[in-house]
Amino acid sequence: AGNMGGALAIAAAKAVGGDCLLIADVSAEKAAALAAEIGAVTADNATVAAQCDYIFLGVKPQMMQDMLADLKPHLSGKPVLITMAAGLTTDAIRQWAGDCPVIRIMPNTPVAVGEGMTLYAATPDVTAAQLDGFVAMMAQSGKLCALPESLIDSGCAVSGCGPAFAYLFIEALADGGVECGLPRHEALDYAAQTVLGAARMVQSTGQHPGALKDAVCSPG
Repeated sequence: AGNMGGALAIAAAKAVGGDCLLIADVSAEKAAALAAEIGAVTADNATVAAQCDYIFLGVKPQMMQDMLADLKPHLSGKPVLITMAAGLTTDAIRQWAGDCPVIRIMPNTPVAVGEGMTLYAATPDVTAAQLDGFVAMMAQSGKLCALPESLIDSGCAVSGCGPAFAYLFIEALADGGVECGLPRHEALDYAAQTVLGAARMVQSTGQHPGALKDAVCSPG
């Protein structure tokens, strides 16, 4: 129920309904708050492991091995394990969790508002039906793109970390407006809409960002 796990849960609830989701977190308060927000149910890890078809592993990389050791005895029916832990391969997850199918994902926090970018790589034993179920569950999160696992870390550097750079740019652009006399709320709105519009231009026109930049910049 942290920043990334919570954002994914919000997106999944929009697609399949909160009543299909179980939320487990080391903080009972955080789990209860998120469950109440999306209409889900709180549970413990053992219950999630025993009952769920897909299990999102939303813990820090350094916590994964211990968490999976506790989870492993309760896994039944070979659920799909979905890991979002940076730097941990699907082989590592299988080594710690046993012979379960694994989907490795690199999402970003805008999945919570349906504008995310999620890169994913699946192990060969993830069936077509399971992959279709995963894609359907994430349909409200934004864009999904299958990528060879060897490129996942590179992709994460762009889309996973990229929002932080975009937020810094929006903040700086708005600060410049405030310095010139604009009210802060309006300056932030102008800056955010400008970045949103520029991104849409890149996606919709197919033009190189450099060409779109040149179309804005007057000579001299």
